[in-house]
Amino acid sequence: MSGIDAVALAIAPLQQPYQDKSHNIDSRKVTMMKLRIGVTGLRRGRTWINTFSQDDRSDVIALCDIDPSLLKEFPATQKVTDFGDLLAMDLDAVVICTPPAYHAEQTVLALESGKHVLCEVPATTTISECRQIVNAVNKSGQKYMLAENSCYSDMHLTWKSTVEDGNLGKIIYAEAEYIHDCRQLMKNDDGTLTWRASWPPIQYCTHSLGPLLFIADDRCVSAIGLSSGSNVAPDIGAIDMEVGLFRTANGTTIKILCGFSIERHPAFHWYIIYGTSGVLESQRQYGDVADANKPISGYYQVTKSDRNMKLRQSCAAAHGIAENRVACEFIESILNDTTPSIDVYRAMDYTVPGICAHLSAQKGGEPISVPDLRTN
Repeated sequence: MSGIDAVALAIAPLQQPYQDKSHNIDSRKVTMMKLRIGVTGLRRGRTWINTFSQDDRSDVIALCDIDPSLLKEFPATQKVTDFGDLLAMDLDAVVICTPPAYHAEQTVLALESGKHVLCEVPATTTISECRQIVNAVNKSGQKYMLAENSCYSDMHLTWKSTVEDGNLGKIIYAEAEYIHDCRQLMKNDDGTLTWRASWPPIQYCTHSLGPLLFIADDRCVSAIGLSSGSNVAPDIGAIDMEVGLFRTANGTTIKILCGFSIERHPAFHWYIIYGTSGVLESQRQYGDVADANKPISGYYQVTKSDRNMKLRQSCAAAHGIAENRVACEFIESILNDTTPSIDVYRAMDYTVPGICAHLSAQKGGEPISVPDLRTN
């Protein structure tokens, strides 16, 4: 996801743009070594190839994809079609960008082979596999980070600062929507269906739910899900839309709507957070983005982005995209032996609720408890 267009409304002053207070770099710990990175799954992976290649602390030296034609598109020292061959290489970290059904197995294998892992969203597809990943991270001692780039957008980092500074008061309710007609990605050229055709929309909620939980420093404890069924593309069998209603540990109600087989253009992300002192809301169309350097007094429309914001100064903020911040934090967690913000437990906080909401939808909206994988 690229930059998020936003309007921010609040009844409180925003004094400062977001500044990272928890990941200050100790230059004594950072060596001059370059991390050796391997990337698997080159359709989405092409973004991470470019991103890690821009950081002078990492080199993308190995690529893996089952499609040899994709491998030919990128320069790299080593190219393979088998994931096992990738893990046999002398790498520091692996970036997993394959379809979600492969995430758990590949993550566990990579960790067991001594590689750090940056994994695309969602972390995996079942609660059992979530537990496998948590156990593998704890057993291996390697770094694991979920590549939830939405949390690192200018807007969401600024909103997080607003909430942390107390300007919004207590969060009492939040919503997010991700609507994106992906039917053209649900069939291969030969007419066979891709993994997206059978993918439950609410299980791809991390771009929506993740930032809200990230901003609020919260997690879901219960989920209710409902599905529209397959109406727009019954020939494909894809679910049009799913909605999840969540209760958090802090008592906040969150509603998430996801739809990927729907007649709605253009695609959009939308977020709103209600607090006791104000509200933060994004736009539903692209065009204007949040300007964190303008104070908010009364109701104020934010119309442009200030690219000079001091957002995670050590994390290549000048590039202005969330992926650079994700890659930077992942690199620094390895070099400095720190825990990334979206570690394995946060990854499960963002992934498990969607799994539970879909299970609820299959049971006609029956409430489902969301397990905390820190304890069970």
